[in-house]
Amino acid sequence: MVEGLEMICFQIISNVGAARSSYIEAIQKAKTGDFDGAAQCMEAGQKQFLAGHEAHFELIQKEAAGEPVGGSLILVHAEDQLMSAESFKIIAEEMIANYRRIVELEKKLAD
Repeated sequence: MVEGLEMICFQIISNVGAARSSYIEAIQKAKTGDFDGAAQCMEAGQKQFLAGHEAHFELIQKEAAGEPVGGSLILVHAEDQLMSAESFKIIAEEMIANYRRIVELEKKLAD
């Protein structure tokens, strides 16, 4: 199971790392007023995050079925990356909403 565990952990790390990068890119696009681009990045990030989450859920299901998964530093790292990506998603959603409000207020002031 160790080889399988490592492979699943790397799937989690890879997918959620890509998701986190997409969320950061979404914030950068929103900052420049590219809200369509930000939405595309958020959508891409969500797909990547779900792939990582599904790999994580696979481990939970195995353990719930009585198959020992074991613990390792790489599993802890994978779970840390999963939670970090989820946090970045929440922050990105909030920042995009704030940038949208700023743009709308700037338009009103310009009128």
